[in-house]
Amino acid sequence: MKVTGDGMEKAKQQRQPLVPAAKGIRARRKAKSDYYDYNLVAVIVLLTCFGLIMLYSTSAYTAELNYGDDMYYFKKQAGISFVCIIAAIVISKIDYHILAYFSTALYAIAILTMVLVRTPLGVEANGARRWLKIGPIQFQPAEIAKIAVIVCLSYMIVKMGKQVRTLKACMVLASMGGLLALIAYVGTDNLSTAIIIFCITAGLIFIAHPDMKPFLILFAVAAVLIVGVVIFLTVTLQDANNVSSFRIRRILVWLHPEDYASGDGYQTIQALYAIGSGGFLGRGLGNSIQKLGNVPEAQNDMIFSIVCEELGILGGMIVLALFAYLLYRLFFIAQNAPDMFGSLMVSGIFIHIALQVIFNIAVVVNLMPNTGVTLPFISYGGTSILFLMAEMGLALSVARQIKFQDSDVLL
Repeated sequence: MKVTGDGMEKAKQQRQPLVPAAKGIRARRKAKSDYYDYNLVAVIVLLTCFGLIMLYSTSAYTAELNYGDDMYYFKKQAGISFVCIIAAIVISKIDYHILAYFSTALYAIAILTMVLVRTPLGVEANGARRWLKIGPIQFQPAEIAKIAVIVCLSYMIVKMGKQVRTLKACMVLASMGGLLALIAYVGTDNLSTAIIIFCITAGLIFIAHPDMKPFLILFAVAAVLIVGVVIFLTVTLQDANNVSSFRIRRILVWLHPEDYASGDGYQTIQALYAIGSGGFLGRGLGNSIQKLGNVPEAQNDMIFSIVCEELGILGGMIVLALFAYLLYRLFFIAQNAPDMFGSLMVSGIFIHIALQVIFNIAVVVNLMPNTGVTLPFISYGGTSILFLMAEMGLALSVARQIKFQDSDVLL
């Protein structure tokens, strides 16, 4: 059957190969898109503002005791957040294809900075050596690794093209992401970040690979192994206090936190008390009792428990709804991205945000062992908000180049 007119044009477009990311700047259309995802900007600002309100409410008592200023944490986070939002908007104006030229350098920087944590430049805090201090700047190099794995693997997948379906290509991609995960674990002693990096790697390979069956088999095998390890530990090890490995001890405490309520399980038990005492509507903003020293470092990874205590289960559900809408906007951008490079990058950002939200809330409600993963945009942390906003800027940069037909409906 002969195809003519519009049908011929569509057929040509379907046969046209993907433009490699490195050539994207030269090959893209000259016409600029008028689209800008203001919905994504709005939900980012809402989450950030909500996070600042909850941060002040959660940390005011501790900040007054430790620093004589109840706004100590709030002022630092507010200043960083404002600068980072502006930076995200600036990043969104830059063509994301330029990252293709710096993907190798970004990967090398991620490795180098994580290795430097073990040198005198590394800084230890709360018993963990995960920070790097260069002059007045202190940050967690593992956060760079998250962006590096997203950008580098996205570029590599595009360059591989159809070869990505081969076992060799999958092994190369897995080894690239696995190396970053391994260095994050060994260099910064950060298992949770290593798991997130590895999951981002697996997720991007899964998205790019046309066959789903091998991944389902691997997932099933991994699930069985994890369950088997947990059962083995519970049968062979009865008392967490006699275990030298703090990670194995965390698993035992997770299974029976009430048995260690005065020790390793104290934070988990107090967080559950906070959630339970809040009920459906909560005690009211600022009226938390558990934040008065009962939940250690409540402004960090346990802040969701204070949200539920003050605003109730309803407040917690609203937070989850905001995150769900944020993920929906990222999904929308990934689906409509102008090329494979942009789609994969936004998909990687989607996986990262989703994993952090799931891990954090699962820990707070004791569905998984403590990991130390913060709640995006809400927990205290300058490094976290900086790199999260950088990712949001990349997502907005991809969104700016989405081109819709007149008949398309913008959601």
